Amino acid sequence: MLKDLVVQNRSYRRFDQSHNIDLGLLEQLVELCRFCPSGRNLQPLKFMIINTPEWCNNVFPNLAWAGYLKDWDGPVEGERPSAYIVVLEDQRLSTASQWDQGIMAQTILLGAVEKGLGGCIIASVKKENLHKLLNLPEYLKVALVIALGKPVEKVVIDDIDDSGSVIYWRDSEQVHHVPKRKLSELIWRG
Repeated sequence: MLKDLVVQNRSYRRFDQSHNIDLGLLEQLVELCRFCPSGRNLQPLKFMIINTPEWCNNVFPNLAWAGYLKDWDGPVEGERPSAYIVVLEDQRLSTASQWDQGIMAQTILLGAVEKGLGGCIIASVKKENLHKLLNLPEYLKVALVIALGKPVEKVVIDDIDDSGSVIYWRDSEQVHHVPKRKLSELIWRG
């Protein structure tokens, strides 16, 4: 059921790094994007698949993890992603693909969840560094990075409490808590 996939699709930031993700599976996840809506049907996004330990290690230092967790610098060795999909905007086709980026990143993650994987959409990226590292042509701009792997953390959804705080946090058991607004707060009744 779609709702089950959406609920299971959390921003996972800790993985079993030893779990390899096959190139064919990653290509299947990218192929889902072919069927997604695209603004003016321009389809300006390209996807670079990275799934070798060497290249994953090269990409990792160019990413920022969990801005609200001030005392956490990201996953430690052994808990890092085992694959990345770098979302690239082909600026020959469009320079305004934010909607496409969101739709396609979410689609990739829903596909990953269906396959027993998890991931995190990362927009806080050292884009110039990554652009050089990946030896990309000038017209391809790094938009997002999707980190993928076999999750080793538990992520739970909590209702936002009376304080109204949306800040996610980890408890003493390292369970990741994500506050979400109630349905009654999402529907505007005027």
